[in-house]
Amino acid sequence: TKTSTKRFLSTLLKKVKKSLILDADALNIISSEKKLLNLIPFNSIITPHPKEFERLVGKWKNDIKKLDLLKNFSKKYKLICILKGANTTIAFPNGYLFFNSNGNPGMASAGSGDVLTGIIGSLLAQGYSSEISSKLGVYIHGLAGDFAKSKFGETSMTASNIQECISLAFKELLK
Repeated sequence: TKTSTKRFLSTLLKKVKKSLILDADALNIISSEKKLLNLIPFNSIITPHPKEFERLVGKWKNDIKKLDLLKNFSKKYKLICILKGANTTIAFPNGYLFFNSNGNPGMASAGSGDVLTGIIGSLLAQGYSSEISSKLGVYIHGLAGDFAKSKFGETSMTASNIQECISLAFKELLK
């Protein structure tokens, strides 16, 4: 979140017109400089965990309010917001919400979100739309997490374990 990084992100958002995927410190910078939200290209994807999302939109009293904030945020900024957590929620600019039912608590470990961002980024790079990349990426991530739980156990699971199981998730999709 250094000044030079903030300048880089601002310049990037002003120049890039294709959909991006933004996570971690990019979201922290945007939270501190909300005007950057208006520069994010249409149909870009952000992947906050609940605390990062709270820094973007403020606190909520209950899950219904959180989902309303999520839906309205995606509509207002015309982006896809993947709110990570149990039953990860994907909000689309058209107001639709999708809930992912796979995955497990062992995935709440450092780096797991980076694996998700990598999966979605690779799908975008292969030419899939932001919508498909979001839904498919979240599902593959959760499925890889479920394979990692079976192989390594839920309590000791790491992001690397999830990464090791991505190929198993893709194989399962092709059955």
